[in-house]
Amino acid sequence: MAKITLYSNSWCPFCRRAKMLLDSKGAAYTEINVEAVSGARQEMIKRSGRTSVPQIFINELHVGGCDDLFALEQKGKLEKLLAD
Repeated sequence: MAKITLYSNSWCPFCRRAKMLLDSKGAAYTEINVEAVSGARQEMIKRSGRTSVPQIFINELHVGGCDDLFALEQKGKLEKLLAD
């Protein structure tokens, strides 16, 4: 099973969409709220180079944000990443 980390905040609609897609795949993930966890936003920026949420990592591979996750799904590549 893939190790998934999703950086988010509580009000982001794109975070909700990304979580809905992962939930529909039955994927378990660790969600880190960048507003609630001290230092989490800085950690996310250091890991991803991006400041917006969500930022999604699958097995330490930076997938990107919500649009990137859905693009992988549309290309048929998300299932393989989740299975690795």
